[in-house]
Amino acid sequence: MKKIFYFTLLAGLLLAGCGTAAPASAGLPFVLVTVAPNASPTPTPFQPIPWTPTGAVQSQPVMDPVNPTVTLPAPTETAVPTIDPNILINTVVPFSTIGPSGTGSQVLNNGQETVNFLLIGSDRRPGGSFRTDTLVIAILRPNEGQVSLISIPRDLWVSIPGWENQRINTAYQHGISVGYPGGGAGLLKETILYNLGVRIDHTALVEFDGFRQIVDTLGGVDVPVACPYTDWRLIDPSFNPENENNWHLYTTGPGVIHMDGDLALWYARSRQKSSDFDRGRRQQEVLRALFVQALQTGTLTRIPELYNNLSSSVETDLGLGDLLQLAVYAPKMTNADIRSYYIRPPYVSSWITEGGAYVLLPNEAALQGMLTEALSPSTQIVQRQTIVIDVMNGTSIPGYETLASTRLNYAGYETHIIPSDRQDYAYSVLIDKTPAQDRAQSGPILNVMGMPPVSLIPAPSPQPSPSGEGASTSHYLLILGYDYQPCFSPEKLGQ
Repeated sequence: MKKIFYFTLLAGLLLAGCGTAAPASAGLPFVLVTVAPNASPTPTPFQPIPWTPTGAVQSQPVMDPVNPTVTLPAPTETAVPTIDPNILINTVVPFSTIGPSGTGSQVLNNGQETVNFLLIGSDRRPGGSFRTDTLVIAILRPNEGQVSLISIPRDLWVSIPGWENQRINTAYQHGISVGYPGGGAGLLKETILYNLGVRIDHTALVEFDGFRQIVDTLGGVDVPVACPYTDWRLIDPSFNPENENNWHLYTTGPGVIHMDGDLALWYARSRQKSSDFDRGRRQQEVLRALFVQALQTGTLTRIPELYNNLSSSVETDLGLGDLLQLAVYAPKMTNADIRSYYIRPPYVSSWITEGGAYVLLPNEAALQGMLTEALSPSTQIVQRQTIVIDVMNGTSIPGYETLASTRLNYAGYETHIIPSDRQDYAYSVLIDKTPAQDRAQSGPILNVMGMPPVSLIPAPSPQPSPSGEGASTSHYLLILGYDYQPCFSPEKLGQ
């Protein structure tokens, strides 16, 4: 878990950089993109035109496999004004860039610099139309050594510049069909900037077969599955999916599950018995695990080889030189530097269009607040990274230590997995080894782990941190017992 800090760099490497670079950008120096000195600290306006068309507005339940079903309020029905179609054309001024020679260096330390990647998953097949049902924004802050991941649901209802209000997953195909500057990626980037205020600097699109190939090339991936998941799956990938007899209910987790390309794709893509929101959570789980696995197999030393071998699997505007330059930021990051965000309730509400389509309307104030947080450096991560937690599995259940460590990483804590002294702990405990033994510091750890206050045990005699090779410098020891419940909701960890 120590080297998970390469996660976003390998996001560019595996799901972005191992594809075919656009000729116009091949070989160009890697540049950082930053907000102009006089720019607003908050994202640009989301949606300048009214959302509600004519017809009855109905509130719809949103299903979540982890949390209880809730019924979300629908927007108030209003009359539809006459809309000039030209208003859909993007009028947002692009952010300024930092050139390779250092242009714009006066704002390098103003806490605003980011490099924003859009990872796109598509069901594209030869000769047919397609949609981009997987959209994950990876925001890299090189100066702070922090990363934010934002999952965008495919049914988010947006204004597509130059076209109409539509689901966000239709923008890419429309950009191709109308010859939009920059193609599908160009229109999707403009759509995200116009509606969410998030600038996209680089894109990468991977299709189903390409994703399978990436995972299998790495020898599979070990995914920490905290919450068991059941859904319909083809009995064999070669079977005809149109024959319902070729499907069966398949369950995975909890535990650390080794997945080949087909299983990883099923886990990241399926949603028949869950929701788009839960699918976004699982996609981020697979991404995190994929990059950890890549490091364990020495992928960084194989960047040129992988770039050539997987060139047909991914479409991207990143060149090989760009990827190699990204690696210089790795030493600034740790396994707790990655923040996960999901555009889901309460940031969106379910709604039915006049045509009967089920879509998601943004709740603008709440969504803007979340995006502002994702785009900003996190002081909480900085504070929590001063706390090191050793994690020990006190049970015979394999994988508990990895699941708990991952859970703490989501919340921004640095963790070390240590060997177990025994496997008969009935109850989980958190041992406070700090001299101050401040409950204001230990309380959030208990909350993240779902443990009651009585689980905290002060160390009898807090000692100075030992020195020497192999010595533990942790502030807490988390021992997992048979009462540990591994399932958790990452969006509720208070990042």
